[in-house]
Amino acid sequence: MATYHLTAKIGQKGKAQPHAAYIAREGKYSGSNRYEDLEATAYGNMPTWAEHNPAEFWQAADQHERANGSTYRELEIALPRELTPTQRLELVQAFITQELGEKHAYQFAIHTPKAALEKGEQPHAHIMYSERIRDGIERDPEQYFKRYNAKNPDKGGAKKFRRGNGMAEVKAELSEQRERWATLQNAHLEKHGHDSRVDHRSLKDQGAKHEPEKHLGGAGVRDNTKKEKLLEMRAAQIGNTHAQAQAERIIREGKLEQEKRKQEQQKAQEKLEIRRKAAERAEEIFNTTMHELELKRQRERAEEKERLRTPAEWEKLANDELVKIFVEERGEWRKGENKRLLGEAETIRAQAWALKAEEPSKFGGLFVTKKREKWETTCSEKLTNTAH
Repeated sequence: MATYHLTAKIGQKGKAQPHAAYIAREGKYSGSNRYEDLEATAYGNMPTWAEHNPAEFWQAADQHERANGSTYRELEIALPRELTPTQRLELVQAFITQELGEKHAYQFAIHTPKAALEKGEQPHAHIMYSERIRDGIERDPEQYFKRYNAKNPDKGGAKKFRRGNGMAEVKAELSEQRERWATLQNAHLEKHGHDSRVDHRSLKDQGAKHEPEKHLGGAGVRDNTKKEKLLEMRAAQIGNTHAQAQAERIIREGKLEQEKRKQEQQKAQEKLEIRRKAAERAEEIFNTTMHELELKRQRERAEEKERLRTPAEWEKLANDELVKIFVEERGEWRKGENKRLLGEAETIRAQAWALKAEEPSKFGGLFVTKKREKWETTCSEKLTNTAH
């Protein structure tokens, strides 16, 4: 059964190189039956001068880091028994990529010691990494661990990663990291076909009813009563966990099946929509084609009718056309004539008004009478000329 464990530790000056040797089972930790549990080890993101020997990096950290400074941080994580050694290595490397990327020098090791009670494997990993951030500037071992120079980075050491201000922010960051590890571990368990899942939360936060296990220690392991009681409790817990995992798997599969049916219905709906649009388009093409055929038939019938006309029909058609032309021309002539007559009438009216304006008075003696007679003669001449 997969179990969850993640702890973060800080290494003080002088502890880095010995701890790296311990997790890699090197030096005094090699060749002993007690330490024959190394499953895998590797390192990465080392500076040029330590890229072939990580021990030189940790030794330089112990030597050149300031007296009260930390030389490394370590994440200790439990790994699922369900996974094979290759799969566990893949999981650890994915976690390192997720959390460290290419920013920090690191070294890790996977151990598989035997459990004191159940005698089965207890796979876990130690991930050591430097808080110094890689920035692409080449530094020798002494300069690498000097204080960072913000104004001239190439003259100072590599910058150290600083966590949140205050214990509350640090705890929040650690809680988020614990959740990321649980999420990644569950993803790999699912990827390789296992129902087991882990939860980073405490039993209280999970709402679990059983009590957490108490660490027995060496004396407790040798006490058969305590050991049997603990094993019985574990068996019951494993049974409950398996039942819960199976229920979650059934729910998950049900949701997957529901989502699958939903996708199938959506695809069927999309197909129906495509068919409907295709049918509409086909009908549109058919109607357009039929309309064009009808117009073509009408033209052909008109051409055929015209071709089959008799001479008398042609003569009648010509006469009708001439009458039509005559009527149209007569209409145009009438329009012009009316316009001309209206113009002439308007001219006469204007002249009449002009003559009226010049009319002498009817009273006033001989001189006025002669003037009026002359005006009447002029009016008569002008009106006669205009009429002609």
